[in-house]
Amino acid sequence: MTDAPTPRRMHLGLFVMGTGNHPAGWRLPGAGRSNQDLALLQDIARTAERGKFDLLFVADGLALSLSDHPSYVARFEPLTLITALSGVTSRIGLGATVSTTYGEPYHVARAFSSIDHLSGGRAAWNVVTTANAAAAANFSRGHHPEHADRYALAEEFVDVVRGLWDGWEDGALVADPVTGVFVDPDRVHALDHEGQHFSVKGPLSMTRSPQGHPVIIQAGGSAAGRELASRTAEVVFAAVQDFDTAREAYRDLKARMAAHGRHPDSLKILPGVMPVIGRSTAEARETLGRLQGFLTPTNALHLVSIRLGHDISGYPLDGPVPDLPFTEGTQGFARNLLARARREGMTLRDLYNVTAAARGHWVVCGTPETIADTLEEWFTGGAADGFNILPSHFPAALDDFVGQVVPELQRRGLFRRDYEGTSLREHLGLARPANRFAARATETAA
Repeated sequence: MTDAPTPRRMHLGLFVMGTGNHPAGWRLPGAGRSNQDLALLQDIARTAERGKFDLLFVADGLALSLSDHPSYVARFEPLTLITALSGVTSRIGLGATVSTTYGEPYHVARAFSSIDHLSGGRAAWNVVTTANAAAAANFSRGHHPEHADRYALAEEFVDVVRGLWDGWEDGALVADPVTGVFVDPDRVHALDHEGQHFSVKGPLSMTRSPQGHPVIIQAGGSAAGRELASRTAEVVFAAVQDFDTAREAYRDLKARMAAHGRHPDSLKILPGVMPVIGRSTAEARETLGRLQGFLTPTNALHLVSIRLGHDISGYPLDGPVPDLPFTEGTQGFARNLLARARREGMTLRDLYNVTAAARGHWVVCGTPETIADTLEEWFTGGAADGFNILPSHFPAALDDFVGQVVPELQRRGLFRRDYEGTSLREHLGLARPANRFAARATETAA
């Protein structure tokens, strides 16, 4: 007899924002009202781990606008935060955003390797190129690079980071008190990278991390973003609005991987979704309506303008959505939002209601059972490997999902009942990468 194949299981990420993912989530009674409330953030992490989530994720921004979504205002630096959260958790993965446009590969490689060591193999890097041109003024830059230039920079940046993560072979730190050998120099390698954008000698000043490479996340929706993801990413956070679009994007990204010698299962695609849960669909819609009622045309249109890459404040709210070209840095969100608007004949008011609720991500309202039905349909129908959950407010909306939706997914055999490993790679079913220098030595010896 042969062993039965392991059933495919859903993966869940959590988008952590102390003020909630809905721009008005913080206004509900008992909701978190700060992104700098460490006790709240620690409670969120523990709740997600109790719910057996694969990972939690902390976003970032490098320029402040007080008119932005509240979750973007007054927040911790994400690497510092996930390091703090590693101390109150033991299994859940810890992801953070760091820009390739406004960073250095050595710093990034060293920081994520450190967090991987400190957390016992749970670190993940969300690779972004930074769409907000205002960031340039905070980094002594005369201008913000064009979209194509940012992605060319990102391609090399990621390659350098992965090379630095391989600088120490496993077992290079000997620490033998008898022989007096502390490090085997033959197992520590300089990278000696000389490229178009970076010159990095290496190696890092620490041993190879528990995962070999911390997990790489990517979320770009443009052609350049999809290409970067198909070559380098292991998790993709997708922004989609409907099943057919999600399934098409899923197939496109998985198909691109063959050109890079990668198996489709080595990349997990997790669409972002804001679940609004009620004892009935009517109750869930009432909760969403209450949240939406806090919005004004001014703040909602500001969010839509960011997602579309155009200032749309001058257009009539009850007129049709204008025919707008795609701009740099907004292509993934813009394509999905404008496609839905045209498909459904939306007015601009309709579009801002959709966009403002979850910053352009998908919103699903209903009972725990109907939400589980929808997630199951997407998961089994070839549109997702799991989901990046965006609770509208914390802690209650996350408590509802963990306490009501997760048990329903478990009952259906779609989601784990407990962790089966200790590292994020094990949660995701991803192999530990081979060390390039050790592999070359083996090839040379053969």
